[in-house]
Amino acid sequence: MSHQAIPLPPHDEARRDRAKMRLYVLCQAIGWGLFLAVQVFFSINFKTREAPHETVMLVATLVMVSALGLLLTHYSRAVVARLGWRDLGWRALFPRVFVMALVLSALWSAVGYGYTHGVLRQPWESKYSGWLILSISWINGATLLLGWFSFYFIYHLFDRFNRSEIERLRLMTVVKESELRALKSQVNPHFIFNSLNSLRALIDEDPARARLAVTQLANLLRYSLQSTQLETVPFEDELRVVNDYLALEQVRHEERLRLRLDIAPETLHLPLPPMLLQTLVENAVKYGISQRPEGGEIAIIARSEAGFLRIQVTNPGELPSLSAVVPRAVAGKPATSTGLGLRNAAERLRLLFGENATLELRSAAPSLVVAEALIPLRLSVA
Repeated sequence: MSHQAIPLPPHDEARRDRAKMRLYVLCQAIGWGLFLAVQVFFSINFKTREAPHETVMLVATLVMVSALGLLLTHYSRAVVARLGWRDLGWRALFPRVFVMALVLSALWSAVGYGYTHGVLRQPWESKYSGWLILSISWINGATLLLGWFSFYFIYHLFDRFNRSEIERLRLMTVVKESELRALKSQVNPHFIFNSLNSLRALIDEDPARARLAVTQLANLLRYSLQSTQLETVPFEDELRVVNDYLALEQVRHEERLRLRLDIAPETLHLPLPPMLLQTLVENAVKYGISQRPEGGEIAIIARSEAGFLRIQVTNPGELPSLSAVVPRAVAGKPATSTGLGLRNAAERLRLLFGENATLELRSAAPSLVVAEALIPLRLSVA
């Protein structure tokens, strides 16, 4: 069984990640470099040393302490990411960060003083006890680490806000593109021209059916113009306008176009992006019915499964090549409007419902193509 996921426009996530990493490295270097410079300045200017080698030893110790602080903060990022703390609110985050700062500061002080006085055997020169100095160092280190974590999480808070704003703007852009697609593609002049030609033939042959077809065409035009202002519509509304669309297509294709509905009643009130089902059905008519002299059956299947709305539209035919789905000029021909519709539909699904929403084409059996949309029942929360 072959699959074709509907392609999405390329993103600049890799570039953003590289920029964030460069900023992080720069901030770490500047921050810990300033910390080391301040420690060296005060230690040399406010402490009396009798021999130059003691000053060298002091500077080396401060370099080791600063490097240890850099390593502790660097590797704590992995712990924070693994535990998912960057997505927590401040009430849940603060006690966790406070405890982590205390633990890391205790480790920082223990390793620093242990290495200096235990490994290097430097003499204890302070008039205060080691436990008092160690406690003060522990408190100072925890305060410094709390400041580091505050800057770290504030940055990620603004980064998350910026991402949500970018997603919102992208969604607005896609919605506007969908409006243009609805005007230029789904209810395009070519379709209206064919429908009017069919209506002209019906006026003399079957006036009642002609009046009904006029109503169906008006319903389709009205829905395509009004629904694009909404993020989601009930599946029942989408199904109703698709029935009008297929009724108009049956005027033209007659017995070549057959429809089978397999709709679970509980799916009728579930939300989906407007014109999504219309896009899938239009694709089925264009590639499955119009290109086959004998026509065939289009089936619309809808189920509610484990927190998802699953919609399948099947049509006879072979899976179109990528060039038939992705809009581009081929041999001087204009890009296919349906390909643009499918790509926009996939992007709207991702922006509205998150990465769990999917839209794909696949070959389910010989001479049978399935377009399937899997839609979470809850909107994505940025």
